[in-house]
Amino acid sequence: TVNSTLAAMKIVDKINKALEDDRCFWSFEYFPPKTQQGVMNLYDRIERMCKLGPLFIDVTWRWGGRSSDLTLELCSNSQTVYGVEANMHMTCTNTNFGLIKDALEKAKDQGVQNVLALRGDLPDGTVEFDPSVGEFKYATDLVKYIRSTYGDYFCIAVAGYPEGCLGPEDVDRDIQYLKEKQDAGADIVVTQLFYDVDNFMAWVAKCRLAGITMPILPGIMPIQNYGGFKRMTELCRIEVPQEIWNRLEPIKDDDQAIKDYGIEVAVDMINKMKAGGVRGFHFYTINLERSTRLVLEKLNFVPAVSEVRPLPWNPSLSEKRAGENVRPIFWRNHARSYIKRTELWDEFPNGRWGDARSPAYGELIHGVQVRLPADQALRKWGTPESVDDVTSIFVQYCQGKLDSLPWSDTQLQAESTAIQNQLAQINGAGFLTINSQPSCNGAPSSDKVHGWGPSNGFVYKKAYLEFFVSPANMQALLGRLATAPTVTYYAVNKAGELFTNCSEDSPNAVTWGVFPGKEILQPTIVERVSFLAWKDEAFDFWNA
Repeated sequence: TVNSTLAAMKIVDKINKALEDDRCFWSFEYFPPKTQQGVMNLYDRIERMCKLGPLFIDVTWRWGGRSSDLTLELCSNSQTVYGVEANMHMTCTNTNFGLIKDALEKAKDQGVQNVLALRGDLPDGTVEFDPSVGEFKYATDLVKYIRSTYGDYFCIAVAGYPEGCLGPEDVDRDIQYLKEKQDAGADIVVTQLFYDVDNFMAWVAKCRLAGITMPILPGIMPIQNYGGFKRMTELCRIEVPQEIWNRLEPIKDDDQAIKDYGIEVAVDMINKMKAGGVRGFHFYTINLERSTRLVLEKLNFVPAVSEVRPLPWNPSLSEKRAGENVRPIFWRNHARSYIKRTELWDEFPNGRWGDARSPAYGELIHGVQVRLPADQALRKWGTPESVDDVTSIFVQYCQGKLDSLPWSDTQLQAESTAIQNQLAQINGAGFLTINSQPSCNGAPSSDKVHGWGPSNGFVYKKAYLEFFVSPANMQALLGRLATAPTVTYYAVNKAGELFTNCSEDSPNAVTWGVFPGKEILQPTIVERVSFLAWKDEAFDFWNA
């Protein structure tokens, strides 16, 4: 259901609720990229993959905490911008105590409530722990510290090794260590990747006999290529059933065939585990999207619309924004920029548009909206030298031949495909569109294109169009609009000169929904103050 007080919560609570409902769930793991552009691309990928309905995501950090700040940033932004719970990895081997304490304090300050406590690998070439570096020798020590210092605030996940941390001879000892982690305060287990389902199920049974009651999530890594798969399984000492090697051998030089077979293996593994009573599955995505998406689709693990879209945009899990259920439509394709420009607000619109509305937007943050370096932008959009060249780029985007524009991070919204031909014609006539939605009159809230919110509701939308236009065409358009009193408009030039037929400054809802037992929700609006704030950003893209 739509919750007007959405806030981050502990993953274990969400897992227990899913298990209570006997409902399958899944989660995604990512690692921090090494370049700024890689980070920007990962944000785009996380945003897209959140539409697949993960229960949570988690983000690794590099040995010694070398990516601790970026790991926390990715977790915090995922919760605040994309509305998905995030689990922050934390390794303690050869990691300074001050860094761990600082990372946990920052995580708490930023509303991150979930931590995966790991011992971590030793540095390359090292065979012994260095007792002079770091106060924690084992993950159990880190679990004890977190629980004793922060009480019940954090959900603590730990690692499990169905084939032993260092080999099969360690399995029983590792189960004993896992029980010690549970006794120290751990809440859930995420396993290392594996490909032998029978062995995994037998290991889970052993864990239960040893008194381990925590939820156990199996780690699934779809095979992506032969060489990488061979190296990974050797490095992690993973036993691979001979049947898999037999299938891989004749196709090992065909990367696409390998990926397709990897999807087949993952689907078969999950179906077998599901038949054995397993309900949660953790995907090691290695920052890739296609295989994980196709696995979920083939399993028919397609989440209900209401689970993915409680509102037409992703509600933030920031405690500060818990009451936010209204946003201007202008930033629909740039949520991160909107979050950044409003992060200092004390209160957020709550559907009643009164004193709770902030009077001002923060300053335009140059660079937040820039997604592509110059060389990639040139490859994607070329070097337009005339108005016709620019127009052609916009038309190609509307036709689906380009997957993004500077003003639109992703492909045309699914709802706008219904007006795709009209959009292409409008752009061809010199009205360069950057945002649009078709009208919708009482579509079921479960509709896969227009739907959002709880089940058994109905959603409505006014037709909306936003575009750049030349001064001459604007004057001609204003003349036509003077004869269409049911159409409202705002028009502004770069200098800030505003033209409008709206006599009042009150917001105009362009999306609303009616649901059983609830007030009418009006989550997307058009209004003067937000339009003028967006104006600077929209024009700034021409110089980005």
